[in-house]
Amino acid sequence: LADINFPTHTICSGPNRPKEYRADGVGIPALLDAILTLMPLDAYVEYPVQMMDRTDSDKAKGFEVPIWKDYRQICDKHQQPPVKFEMVERFNFYERAKNVYAIIHTGETAAYGNILLKRGVC
Repeated sequence: LADINFPTHTICSGPNRPKEYRADGVGIPALLDAILTLMPLDAYVEYPVQMMDRTDSDKAKGFEVPIWKDYRQICDKHQQPPVKFEMVERFNFYERAKNVYAIIHTGETAAYGNILLKRGVC
């Protein structure tokens, strides 16, 4: 799930790239909640949820990302036991995104709102 600033079209352009879907105007928490209602996360990997980490300069400034707490609450609501989240450096996150099945570009305006989900068995 990509926030409004994520380069979705660029990452999805080219052969063997993810499918691009648009959910303009919709926030990630609402989509995450809906998706996890129907799709379980992978229980056999250490980190079924990966989020884009803050840059070192934002960490040094003490920049907070409140939406991460929302993601934790939503995932905990749907997954038992609670899943582990992996924080992924920004450019590594972009590289991982090139190998996903699909990217849903949202209207989420929260900084560092991007999140990767690993699907489990339905």
